[in-house]
Amino acid sequence: MGKTASLKTGPTTPLQVVWFKRDLRVHDHAALAGAAASGPVLPLFVAEPSLYAQPDAAGRHWEFLSECLHELTQDLAALGQPMIVRTGDVIDILQGIHDSYGIAALWSHQETGNGWTYARDKRVLRWCRQNEITWHEPRQFGVTRKLHDRNGWASGWDNQMAEPQHPTPASLLPIVKTNPGQIPSGQDLGLAHDPCPQRQPGGREEGLKLLETFLTDRGQNYRREMSSPVTAFDACSRLSTHLAYGSLSMREITQATYSQMRILKDVEQTPGVKAWRASLSSYAGRLHWHCHFMQKLEDEPSLEFKNLHKAYDGLRPDEADSAKLEAWAKGETGFPFVDACMRALHQTGWLNFRMRAMMMSFASYHLWLPWQVSGQHLARMFTDYEPGIHWPQSQMQSGTTGINTVRIYNPVKQSEDQDPTGQFIRTYCPELGAVPDQHIHAPWNWDGFSTEVAPRYPGRIVDHVIAARFAREAVYGVRKNGAFRKGADQIQDKHGSRKSGIRHTGQRAAKSSRRKTHKSATSAQLDLDL
Repeated sequence: MGKTASLKTGPTTPLQVVWFKRDLRVHDHAALAGAAASGPVLPLFVAEPSLYAQPDAAGRHWEFLSECLHELTQDLAALGQPMIVRTGDVIDILQGIHDSYGIAALWSHQETGNGWTYARDKRVLRWCRQNEITWHEPRQFGVTRKLHDRNGWASGWDNQMAEPQHPTPASLLPIVKTNPGQIPSGQDLGLAHDPCPQRQPGGREEGLKLLETFLTDRGQNYRREMSSPVTAFDACSRLSTHLAYGSLSMREITQATYSQMRILKDVEQTPGVKAWRASLSSYAGRLHWHCHFMQKLEDEPSLEFKNLHKAYDGLRPDEADSAKLEAWAKGETGFPFVDACMRALHQTGWLNFRMRAMMMSFASYHLWLPWQVSGQHLARMFTDYEPGIHWPQSQMQSGTTGINTVRIYNPVKQSEDQDPTGQFIRTYCPELGAVPDQHIHAPWNWDGFSTEVAPRYPGRIVDHVIAARFAREAVYGVRKNGAFRKGADQIQDKHGSRKSGIRHTGQRAAKSSRRKTHKSATSAQLDLDL
Protein backbone atom coordinates (compact mmCIF):
# COMPACT_ATOMS: atom_id res chain seq x y z
CA MET A 1 0.00 0.00 0.00
CA GLY A 2 1.46 3.36 -1.03
CA LYS A 3 1.61 6.30 1.33
CA THR A 4 -1.12 8.10 -0.55
CA ALA A 5 -3.62 5.24 -0.42
CA SER A 6 -6.66 5.40 1.82
CA LEU A 7 -6.61 3.18 4.88
CA LYS A 8 -9.79 1.19 5.33
CA THR A 9 -10.17 1.07 9.07
CA GLY A 10 -12.05 -1.61 10.89
CA PRO A 11 -11.70 -4.09 13.75
CA THR A 12 -8.37 -5.37 12.37
CA THR A 13 -6.82 -1.89 12.07
CA PRO A 14 -7.31 -0.11 15.39
CA LEU A 15 -6.20 3.48 15.52
CA GLN A 16 -3.53 5.48 17.25
CA VAL A 17 -5.61 8.41 18.50
CA VAL A 18 -3.65 11.62 19.08
CA TRP A 19 -5.68 13.78 21.44
CA PHE A 20 -4.61 17.38 20.94
CA LYS A 21 -5.21 19.61 23.94
CA ARG A 22 -2.89 22.56 24.55
CA ASP A 23 -0.22 21.35 22.12
CA LEU A 24 -1.55 22.73 18.84
CA ARG A 25 1.29 22.07 16.42
CA VAL A 26 2.71 19.23 14.32
CA HIS A 27 6.41 20.05 14.83
CA ASP A 28 8.27 18.80 17.91
CA HIS A 29 5.12 16.96 18.94
CA ALA A 30 6.21 13.83 20.79
CA ALA A 31 2.71 12.34 20.90
CA LEU A 32 2.11 12.74 17.16
CA ALA A 33 5.58 11.42 16.30
CA GLY A 34 5.13 8.40 18.56
CA ALA A 35 1.68 7.61 17.22
CA ALA A 36 2.78 7.96 13.58
CA ALA A 37 5.54 5.43 14.20
CA SER A 38 3.04 2.98 15.70
CA GLY A 39 0.18 2.77 13.22
CA PRO A 40 -2.65 4.66 11.51
CA VAL A 41 -3.20 8.00 13.23
CA LEU A 42 -6.47 9.74 13.98
CA PRO A 43 -5.81 13.34 15.14
CA LEU A 44 -8.55 14.42 17.53
CA PHE A 45 -9.52 17.68 19.19
CA VAL A 46 -12.45 17.76 21.60
CA ALA A 47 -14.07 21.09 22.44
CA GLU A 48 -15.41 20.53 25.94
CA PRO A 49 -18.27 22.83 26.98
CA SER A 50 -17.83 21.90 30.64
CA LEU A 51 -14.25 23.18 30.56
CA TYR A 52 -15.40 26.54 29.25
CA ALA A 53 -18.07 26.74 31.93
CA GLN A 54 -15.35 26.98 34.60
CA PRO A 55 -14.82 30.33 36.38
CA ASP A 56 -11.31 30.75 34.91
CA ALA A 57 -12.47 30.42 31.28
CA ALA A 58 -13.12 33.29 28.86
CA GLY A 59 -13.93 33.93 25.24
CA ARG A 60 -10.49 35.37 24.52
CA HIS A 61 -8.94 32.02 25.45
CA TRP A 62 -11.10 30.18 22.96
CA GLU A 63 -10.61 32.74 20.21
CA PHE A 64 -6.83 32.39 20.38
CA LEU A 65 -7.06 28.62 20.65
CA SER A 66 -9.45 28.35 17.71
CA GLU A 67 -7.07 30.36 15.51
CA CYS A 68 -4.31 27.92 16.42
CA LEU A 69 -6.71 25.06 15.72
CA HIS A 70 -7.62 26.36 12.27
CA GLU A 71 -3.95 26.45 11.29
CA LEU A 72 -3.32 23.02 12.82
CA THR A 73 -6.18 21.46 10.84
CA GLN A 74 -4.58 22.77 7.66
CA ASP A 75 -1.18 21.39 8.63
CA LEU A 76 -2.64 17.95 9.37
CA ALA A 77 -4.66 17.94 6.16
CA ALA A 78 -1.45 18.64 4.26
CA LEU A 79 0.04 15.52 5.86
CA GLY A 80 -2.87 13.45 4.58
CA GLN A 81 -5.22 13.09 7.55
CA PRO A 82 -7.31 16.07 8.66
CA MET A 83 -8.04 16.83 12.29
CA ILE A 84 -11.26 15.34 13.66
CA VAL A 85 -13.02 18.00 15.73
CA ARG A 86 -15.80 17.00 18.09
CA THR A 87 -17.76 18.90 20.76
CA GLY A 88 -18.82 17.18 23.95
CA ASP A 89 -17.43 15.00 26.71
CA VAL A 90 -14.11 13.45 25.71
CA ILE A 91 -14.97 10.00 27.08
CA ASP A 92 -18.17 9.89 25.04
CA ILE A 93 -16.16 10.86 21.95
CA LEU A 94 -13.44 8.29 22.61
CA GLN A 95 -16.03 5.58 23.24
CA GLY A 96 -17.67 6.35 19.92
CA ILE A 97 -14.35 6.10 18.08
CA HIS A 98 -13.48 2.89 19.88
CA ASP A 99 -16.85 1.35 19.00
CA SER A 100 -16.54 2.33 15.33
CA TYR A 101 -12.86 1.73 14.63
CA GLY A 102 -11.09 0.36 17.66
CA ILE A 103 -8.43 2.34 19.52
CA ALA A 104 -5.04 0.70 19.85
CA ALA A 105 -3.56 3.52 21.93
CA LEU A 106 -4.31 7.05 23.06
CA TRP A 107 -1.57 9.67 22.77
CA SER A 108 -1.45 13.14 24.32
CA HIS A 109 1.08 15.33 26.05
CA GLN A 110 1.01 15.54 29.82
CA GLU A 111 -1.05 18.52 30.90
CA THR A 112 -0.68 20.55 34.08
CA GLY A 113 -4.03 22.29 33.83
CA ASN A 114 -6.72 23.55 36.14
CA GLY A 115 -8.68 21.43 38.59
CA TRP A 116 -11.28 20.52 35.99
CA THR A 117 -8.75 19.12 33.51
CA TYR A 118 -7.01 17.26 36.35
CA ALA A 119 -10.28 15.51 37.25
CA ARG A 120 -11.09 14.95 33.57
CA ASP A 121 -7.74 13.26 32.94
CA LYS A 122 -8.30 10.92 35.89
CA ARG A 123 -11.62 9.92 34.31
CA VAL A 124 -9.91 9.30 30.96
CA LEU A 125 -7.27 7.15 32.65
CA ARG A 126 -9.98 5.01 34.25
CA TRP A 127 -11.72 4.65 30.87
CA CYS A 128 -8.48 3.60 29.19
CA ARG A 129 -7.82 0.98 31.84
CA GLN A 130 -11.36 -0.37 31.62
CA ASN A 131 -10.96 -0.72 27.85
CA GLU A 132 -7.37 -2.02 28.03
CA ILE A 133 -6.12 0.93 25.98
CA THR A 134 -2.60 2.21 26.60
CA TRP A 135 -2.43 5.96 27.16
CA HIS A 136 0.95 7.44 26.22
CA GLU A 137 1.63 10.86 27.79
CA PRO A 138 5.05 12.23 26.81
CA ARG A 139 6.21 15.51 28.34
CA GLN A 140 6.24 18.79 26.45
CA PHE A 141 7.44 21.00 29.31
CA GLY A 142 10.18 20.52 31.88
CA VAL A 143 7.61 19.27 34.38
CA THR A 144 8.09 15.87 35.99
CA ARG A 145 5.04 13.89 37.02
CA LYS A 146 5.24 12.23 40.45
CA LEU A 147 8.42 14.12 41.26
CA HIS A 148 9.98 12.95 44.51
CA ASP A 149 11.87 16.18 45.29
CA ARG A 150 13.41 19.16 43.52
CA ASN A 151 17.03 18.00 43.76
CA GLY A 152 18.49 17.90 40.26
CA TRP A 153 15.33 19.36 38.71
CA ALA A 154 17.15 22.18 36.87
CA SER A 155 19.71 19.88 35.26
CA GLY A 156 16.88 17.58 34.21
CA TRP A 157 15.19 20.54 32.54
CA ASP A 158 18.40 21.37 30.69
CA ASN A 159 18.78 17.80 29.50
CA GLN A 160 15.21 17.61 28.24
CA MET A 161 15.45 20.90 26.35
CA ALA A 162 18.73 19.81 24.75
CA GLU A 163 17.15 16.71 23.20
CA PRO A 164 16.55 16.77 19.42
CA GLN A 165 13.21 18.20 18.34
CA HIS A 166 10.69 15.67 17.06
CA PRO A 167 10.36 16.12 13.30
CA THR A 168 6.95 16.46 11.69
CA PRO A 169 5.80 13.09 10.29
CA ALA A 170 6.40 12.85 6.54
CA SER A 171 2.77 11.89 5.99
CA LEU A 172 -0.29 10.40 7.64
CA LEU A 173 -2.41 7.73 5.95
CA PRO A 174 -5.92 9.07 5.32
CA ILE A 175 -8.77 7.31 7.08
CA VAL A 176 -11.96 6.91 5.06
CA LYS A 177 -15.47 7.78 6.22
CA THR A 178 -14.43 10.20 8.91
CA ASN A 179 -16.39 13.42 9.18
CA PRO A 180 -13.87 16.13 10.14
CA GLY A 181 -16.47 18.13 12.05
CA GLN A 182 -16.59 21.86 12.66
CA ILE A 183 -14.62 24.08 14.99
CA PRO A 184 -17.29 25.57 17.26
CA SER A 185 -17.59 29.23 18.11
CA GLY A 186 -17.26 30.58 21.60
CA GLN A 187 -21.00 31.12 21.60
CA ASP A 188 -21.50 27.44 20.75
CA LEU A 189 -19.54 26.60 23.90
CA GLY A 190 -21.61 28.95 26.06
CA LEU A 191 -18.92 31.61 26.37
CA ALA A 192 -19.97 35.22 26.80
CA HIS A 193 -18.92 37.87 24.31
CA ASP A 194 -15.42 38.92 25.31
CA PRO A 195 -14.12 41.85 23.26
CA CYS A 196 -10.33 42.12 23.30
CA PRO A 197 -9.56 44.35 20.31
CA GLN A 198 -5.76 44.26 20.65
CA ARG A 199 -5.47 40.56 21.42
CA GLN A 200 -2.58 38.67 19.88
CA PRO A 201 -3.58 36.53 16.89
CA GLY A 202 -3.15 32.79 17.34
CA GLY A 203 -1.45 30.20 15.18
CA ARG A 204 2.02 28.78 14.76
CA GLU A 205 2.92 31.12 11.93
CA GLU A 206 2.32 34.14 14.18
CA GLY A 207 4.34 32.50 16.94
CA LEU A 208 7.32 31.87 14.68
CA LYS A 209 7.27 35.50 13.58
CA LEU A 210 7.36 36.65 17.21
CA LEU A 211 10.22 34.30 18.01
CA GLU A 212 12.24 35.57 15.05
CA THR A 213 11.69 39.27 15.75
CA PHE A 214 12.38 38.87 19.46
CA LEU A 215 15.66 37.03 19.00
CA THR A 216 16.95 39.25 16.19
CA ASP A 217 15.50 42.67 17.04
CA ARG A 218 12.94 43.30 19.78
CA GLY A 219 14.77 41.43 22.55
CA GLN A 220 17.90 43.55 22.40
CA ASN A 221 16.89 45.61 25.45
CA TYR A 222 14.72 42.96 27.10
CA ARG A 223 16.61 43.00 30.39
CA ARG A 224 16.06 46.69 31.09
CA GLU A 225 12.72 47.21 29.32
CA MET A 226 10.65 44.26 30.52
CA SER A 227 9.56 45.86 33.81
CA SER A 228 7.70 48.90 32.48
CA PRO A 229 4.43 48.58 30.56
CA VAL A 230 5.60 51.52 28.45
CA THR A 231 8.29 49.34 26.85
CA ALA A 232 7.40 45.74 27.75
CA PHE A 233 4.69 45.20 25.14
CA ASP A 234 7.41 45.32 22.49
CA ALA A 235 10.53 44.29 24.43
CA CYS A 236 9.11 41.04 25.82
CA SER A 237 8.93 38.03 23.52
CA ARG A 238 5.10 37.82 23.72
CA LEU A 239 5.45 34.06 23.27
CA SER A 240 3.70 33.17 26.52
CA THR A 241 0.34 32.64 24.80
CA HIS A 242 1.92 30.38 22.18
CA LEU A 243 3.50 28.36 24.97
CA ALA A 244 0.18 28.17 26.82
CA TYR A 245 -1.57 26.66 23.79
CA GLY A 246 1.41 24.84 22.35
CA SER A 247 1.60 26.38 18.90
CA LEU A 248 5.35 26.48 19.61
CA SER A 249 7.20 24.09 21.88
CA MET A 250 9.31 25.05 24.86
CA ARG A 251 12.18 23.05 23.40
CA GLU A 252 12.25 24.87 20.07
CA ILE A 253 12.07 28.27 21.76
CA THR A 254 14.87 27.32 24.16
CA GLN A 255 17.11 25.95 21.44
CA ALA A 256 16.50 28.97 19.20
CA THR A 257 17.40 31.27 22.10
CA TYR A 258 20.66 29.47 22.83
CA SER A 259 21.48 29.38 19.12
CA GLN A 260 21.09 33.15 18.86
CA MET A 261 23.22 33.62 21.98
CA ARG A 262 26.00 31.64 20.33
CA ILE A 263 25.75 33.80 17.21
CA LEU A 264 25.99 36.95 19.32
CA LYS A 265 28.96 35.57 21.25
CA ASP A 266 30.94 35.40 18.02
CA VAL A 267 30.47 39.15 17.51
CA GLU A 268 30.46 40.16 21.18
CA GLN A 269 32.98 42.97 20.65
CA THR A 270 30.49 44.84 18.46
CA PRO A 271 29.01 47.75 20.43
CA GLY A 272 25.75 46.80 22.14
CA VAL A 273 26.01 43.09 21.42
CA LYS A 274 27.22 42.11 24.89
CA ALA A 275 24.15 43.69 26.48
CA TRP A 276 21.94 42.04 23.87
CA ARG A 277 23.38 38.64 24.70
CA ALA A 278 22.86 39.35 28.39
CA SER A 279 19.21 40.09 27.66
CA LEU A 280 18.80 36.71 25.97
CA SER A 281 20.58 35.05 28.88
CA SER A 282 17.99 36.61 31.18
CA TYR A 283 15.25 35.36 28.91
CA ALA A 284 16.66 31.82 28.97
CA GLY A 285 16.45 31.96 32.76
CA ARG A 286 12.76 32.86 32.54
CA LEU A 287 12.15 29.79 30.42
CA HIS A 288 13.46 27.71 33.33
CA TRP A 289 11.24 29.57 35.78
CA HIS A 290 8.19 29.02 33.55
CA CYS A 291 8.41 25.28 34.19
CA HIS A 292 9.57 25.74 37.79
CA PHE A 293 6.22 27.26 38.67
CA MET A 294 4.25 24.75 36.62
CA GLN A 295 5.96 22.02 38.63
CA LYS A 296 4.42 23.49 41.79
CA LEU A 297 0.85 22.99 40.54
CA GLU A 298 1.74 19.57 39.15
CA ASP A 299 2.93 18.55 42.62
CA GLU A 300 0.10 20.29 44.48
CA PRO A 301 -3.11 20.60 42.38
CA SER A 302 -4.95 22.12 45.34
CA LEU A 303 -2.86 25.29 44.86
CA GLU A 304 -5.67 26.56 42.64
CA PHE A 305 -8.10 26.53 45.55
CA LYS A 306 -6.38 26.31 48.94
CA ASN A 307 -3.67 28.27 50.74
CA LEU A 308 -0.35 26.50 50.33
CA HIS A 309 0.45 27.19 53.99
CA LYS A 310 -2.59 26.27 56.05
CA ALA A 311 -1.72 28.83 58.72
CA TYR A 312 -3.27 31.44 56.41
CA ASP A 313 -6.66 29.74 56.33
CA GLY A 314 -9.25 32.23 57.54
CA LEU A 315 -6.90 35.21 57.29
CA ARG A 316 -8.95 36.91 54.58
CA PRO A 317 -12.74 36.79 54.36
CA ASP A 318 -14.19 33.91 52.36
CA GLU A 319 -16.47 36.30 50.49
CA ALA A 320 -15.02 39.18 48.50
CA ASP A 321 -16.15 42.77 49.08
CA SER A 322 -18.21 43.04 45.89
CA ALA A 323 -17.79 46.82 45.52
CA LYS A 324 -14.00 46.64 45.81
CA LEU A 325 -13.79 43.62 43.52
CA GLU A 326 -15.91 45.32 40.87
CA ALA A 327 -13.92 48.56 41.02
CA TRP A 328 -10.63 46.68 40.69
CA ALA A 329 -11.94 44.46 37.88
CA LYS A 330 -13.21 47.46 35.90
CA GLY A 331 -10.12 49.61 36.40
CA GLU A 332 -11.95 52.13 38.57
CA THR A 333 -10.04 52.07 41.86
CA GLY A 334 -8.91 55.70 41.71
CA PHE A 335 -5.26 54.64 41.46
CA PRO A 336 -4.31 55.64 37.90
CA PHE A 337 -1.53 53.13 37.37
CA VAL A 338 -3.57 50.21 38.70
CA ASP A 339 -6.56 51.23 36.59
CA ALA A 340 -4.44 51.72 33.46
CA CYS A 341 -3.01 48.24 33.89
CA MET A 342 -6.45 46.65 34.23
CA ARG A 343 -7.83 48.54 31.26
CA ALA A 344 -4.81 47.61 29.16
CA LEU A 345 -5.43 44.01 30.14
CA HIS A 346 -9.04 44.27 29.00
CA GLN A 347 -7.92 45.61 25.64
CA THR A 348 -4.87 43.44 24.96
CA GLY A 349 -5.15 40.29 27.07
CA TRP A 350 -1.57 40.76 28.28
CA LEU A 351 0.53 42.56 30.87
CA ASN A 352 4.20 42.33 31.72
CA PHE A 353 4.97 40.31 34.79
CA ARG A 354 5.81 43.07 37.26
CA MET A 355 2.44 44.65 36.55
CA ARG A 356 0.68 41.31 37.00
CA ALA A 357 2.37 40.98 40.36
CA MET A 358 1.34 44.50 41.35
CA MET A 359 -2.28 43.92 40.30
CA MET A 360 -2.53 40.74 42.37
CA SER A 361 -0.74 42.36 45.29
CA PHE A 362 -3.08 45.36 45.23
CA ALA A 363 -6.15 43.12 45.22
CA SER A 364 -4.86 40.85 47.98
CA TYR A 365 -3.28 43.40 50.31
CA HIS A 366 -4.77 46.84 49.73
CA LEU A 367 -8.29 45.59 48.99
CA TRP A 368 -7.97 42.47 51.17
CA LEU A 369 -9.76 40.31 48.61
CA PRO A 370 -9.47 36.51 48.66
CA TRP A 371 -6.87 35.56 46.07
CA GLN A 372 -9.07 32.86 44.58
CA VAL A 373 -11.64 35.41 43.37
CA SER A 374 -9.22 38.04 42.07
CA GLY A 375 -7.13 35.24 40.59
CA GLN A 376 -10.10 33.98 38.61
CA HIS A 377 -10.72 37.42 37.14
CA LEU A 378 -7.10 37.77 36.06
CA ALA A 379 -7.17 34.24 34.64
CA ARG A 380 -10.09 35.25 32.44
CA MET A 381 -8.31 38.41 31.32
CA PHE A 382 -4.92 36.82 30.52
CA THR A 383 -5.02 35.37 27.02
CA ASP A 384 -1.86 33.50 28.01
CA TYR A 385 -3.48 32.02 31.12
CA GLU A 386 -1.32 29.09 32.19
CA PRO A 387 -2.77 27.50 35.36
CA GLY A 388 0.58 26.06 36.40
CA ILE A 389 2.08 29.54 36.57
CA HIS A 390 -0.97 31.57 37.44
CA TRP A 391 -2.07 29.89 40.66
CA PRO A 392 1.33 29.52 42.35
CA GLN A 393 1.99 33.15 41.45
CA SER A 394 -1.43 34.25 42.74
CA GLN A 395 -0.55 32.76 46.10
CA MET A 396 3.00 34.10 46.03
CA GLN A 397 1.78 37.64 45.42
CA SER A 398 -0.82 37.21 48.17
CA GLY A 399 1.62 36.04 50.84
CA THR A 400 0.08 32.60 51.46
CA THR A 401 2.94 30.31 50.40
CA GLY A 402 4.82 30.58 53.68
CA ILE A 403 8.23 30.52 51.94
CA ASN A 404 8.32 33.82 50.07
CA THR A 405 8.93 37.37 51.16
CA VAL A 406 5.74 39.35 51.68
CA ARG A 407 6.00 41.93 48.92
CA ILE A 408 3.35 44.65 49.01
CA TYR A 409 3.70 46.84 45.95
CA ASN A 410 3.11 50.54 46.54
CA PRO A 411 0.89 51.48 43.56
CA VAL A 412 2.05 55.11 43.58
CA LYS A 413 5.75 54.27 43.72
CA GLN A 414 5.32 51.66 40.97
CA SER A 415 3.61 54.32 38.88
CA GLU A 416 6.43 56.80 39.42
CA ASP A 417 9.09 54.18 38.69
CA GLN A 418 7.54 52.40 35.70
CA ASP A 419 5.56 55.19 34.04
CA PRO A 420 7.40 58.36 35.10
CA THR A 421 5.85 60.66 32.48
CA GLY A 422 2.37 59.17 32.79
CA GLN A 423 2.43 58.02 29.16
CA PHE A 424 0.87 54.64 29.91
CA ILE A 425 -1.67 56.11 32.32
CA ARG A 426 -2.86 58.73 29.85
CA THR A 427 -3.25 56.10 27.12
CA TYR A 428 -5.70 54.00 29.11
CA CYS A 429 -7.19 56.60 31.49
CA PRO A 430 -8.02 59.55 29.21
CA GLU A 431 -10.20 61.04 31.95
CA LEU A 432 -6.95 62.18 33.58
CA GLY A 433 -5.89 64.31 30.64
CA ALA A 434 -6.23 67.56 32.59
CA VAL A 435 -4.09 66.37 35.52
CA PRO A 436 -0.62 68.02 35.61
CA ASP A 437 2.33 65.70 35.19
CA GLN A 438 3.48 66.16 38.78
CA HIS A 439 0.13 64.84 40.06
CA ILE A 440 -0.63 62.13 37.50
CA HIS A 441 0.46 59.32 39.85
CA ALA A 442 -1.64 60.55 42.80
CA PRO A 443 -4.29 62.90 41.36
CA TRP A 444 -6.18 63.13 44.66
CA ASN A 445 -3.41 65.47 45.83
CA TRP A 446 -4.16 67.97 43.03
CA ASP A 447 -6.28 70.97 43.95
CA GLY A 448 -8.26 70.65 40.73
CA PHE A 449 -9.20 67.00 41.27
CA SER A 450 -12.72 67.63 42.56
CA THR A 451 -13.66 69.96 39.73
CA GLU A 452 -11.59 68.72 36.77
CA VAL A 453 -11.41 64.97 37.36
CA ALA A 454 -13.90 63.70 39.95
CA PRO A 455 -16.98 63.88 37.69
CA ARG A 456 -15.33 61.36 35.31
CA TYR A 457 -12.83 59.46 37.46
CA PRO A 458 -13.31 58.02 40.97
CA GLY A 459 -11.45 58.97 44.09
CA ARG A 460 -9.10 56.33 45.48
CA ILE A 461 -10.93 53.36 46.91
CA VAL A 462 -8.62 53.01 49.93
CA ASP A 463 -5.76 54.87 51.57
CA HIS A 464 -2.96 52.69 50.23
CA VAL A 465 -0.55 53.45 53.07
CA ILE A 466 -3.02 52.51 55.81
CA ALA A 467 -4.26 49.44 53.89
CA ALA A 468 -0.72 48.18 53.33
CA ARG A 469 0.15 48.60 57.01
CA PHE A 470 -2.90 46.59 58.06
CA ALA A 471 -2.12 43.81 55.57
CA ARG A 472 1.54 43.61 56.53
CA GLU A 473 0.77 43.29 60.22
CA ALA A 474 -1.90 40.65 59.56
CA VAL A 475 0.25 38.49 57.27
CA TYR A 476 3.40 38.72 59.37
CA GLY A 477 1.38 38.08 62.51
CA VAL A 478 0.69 34.56 61.28
CA ARG A 479 4.41 33.82 61.03
CA LYS A 480 5.28 34.32 64.68
CA ASN A 481 5.18 30.76 65.93
CA GLY A 482 7.13 27.54 65.64
CA ALA A 483 4.28 25.65 63.98
CA PHE A 484 4.36 28.11 61.08
CA ARG A 485 8.09 27.61 60.58
CA LYS A 486 7.73 23.84 60.63
CA GLY A 487 5.06 24.02 57.96
CA ALA A 488 7.19 26.41 55.91
CA ASP A 489 10.13 24.00 56.07
CA GLN A 490 7.98 21.21 54.68
CA ILE A 491 6.72 23.44 51.86
CA GLN A 492 10.27 24.51 51.01
CA ASP A 493 11.42 20.91 50.88
CA LYS A 494 8.70 20.07 48.38
CA HIS A 495 8.35 23.21 46.27
CA GLY A 496 11.33 25.48 46.82
CA SER A 497 13.99 26.15 44.21
CA ARG A 498 17.41 24.55 44.62
CA LYS A 499 20.85 25.94 43.91
CA SER A 500 21.08 25.18 40.22
CA GLY A 501 23.45 27.59 38.54
CA ILE A 502 20.56 29.30 36.76
CA ARG A 503 21.43 32.93 36.30
CA HIS A 504 18.60 35.02 37.53
CA THR A 505 18.46 38.73 38.28
CA GLY A 506 18.50 39.26 42.03
CA GLN A 507 18.65 35.58 42.96
CA ARG A 508 20.69 35.05 46.09
CA ALA A 509 23.25 32.29 46.42
CA ALA A 510 22.00 29.27 48.33
CA LYS A 511 22.74 29.32 52.05
CA SER A 512 23.17 26.49 54.47
CA SER A 513 20.43 27.91 56.65
CA ARG A 514 17.01 26.74 55.55
CA ARG A 515 15.58 30.06 56.63
CA LYS A 516 17.91 31.80 54.15
CA THR A 517 16.87 29.32 51.47
CA HIS A 518 13.29 30.43 51.92
CA LYS A 519 14.36 33.94 50.97
CA SER A 520 16.45 32.84 48.00
CA ALA A 521 13.39 31.65 46.12
CA THR A 522 11.57 34.95 46.30
CA SER A 523 13.25 36.86 43.51
CA ALA A 524 11.47 34.85 40.84
CA GLN A 525 8.22 36.61 41.47
CA LEU A 526 9.46 39.75 39.72
CA ASP A 527 11.08 38.31 36.66
CA LEU A 528 8.93 35.85 34.74
CA ASP A 529 8.26 37.88 31.59
CA LEU A 530 7.92 35.89 28.39
